[in-house]
Amino acid sequence: MSTPYLPDNRLKTTAVSERPQERLERHGAAALSDTELLAMLLRSGTRGHDVLTLSSRLIAEAGSLSGLIQWKETDFKKLKGIGRVKALQLITVMEVARRVLSQSAAVDPVMNDAEAAADYLRTLAHGLTVEKFWVLCLNRKNRLIKCVEVTSGTATSSLAHPREVFREAIRESATAVICAHNHPSGDPAPSSADIKITRQLREAGQTVDITLLDHVILGNPTSDPLGRGYYSFREAGLV
Repeated sequence: MSTPYLPDNRLKTTAVSERPQERLERHGAAALSDTELLAMLLRSGTRGHDVLTLSSRLIAEAGSLSGLIQWKETDFKKLKGIGRVKALQLITVMEVARRVLSQSAAVDPVMNDAEAAADYLRTLAHGLTVEKFWVLCLNRKNRLIKCVEVTSGTATSSLAHPREVFREAIRESATAVICAHNHPSGDPAPSSADIKITRQLREAGQTVDITLLDHVILGNPTSDPLGRGYYSFREAGLV
């Protein structure tokens, strides 16, 4: 009976001094490759799949380390060696990365137009497979006071009620807001529900004396006929 082929264990064939943990201790995290950094997160592989090989396969399947941000639990678990615990661990790490990137933007950026809002929110919206609705609370000079996620699921009039939007704006003493939500399909064209909630938000803003500067829908430039990757209700004359 022939012996089944087992791939080389990359971790065992790598000199101890050149393994990820040893390189991390000697040279710092910046010296590690994407594969080595991911291996440090995974910590261990499985039978027949050492941690370095597993990390390489993950990056190859996703196309890049950043490509993993878009993966769901089921995507991770498709690879042999990734169980539920490892998948959830990786999803958590990717969400931390997403939030760090969004929070590292300029302090108190000015939100004068839809492009500025779209640029600010792009990191938060990147790779999402569900719709989220945000409100950007602004001061009198249109500087950002706080970005608040109002709902997560499907951005419809029932899930993004004006009461919730303007409660956050009032709490932050905002004088104006820009509302935004994403379309996971990538096409930022508004739906009938999007148009309805925008009208409701505009009317509610007038009632509480907080200006709705815009409602921006985030998509993907490749799925946008205009190639911009976002839709502005103000630019369309609907706010």
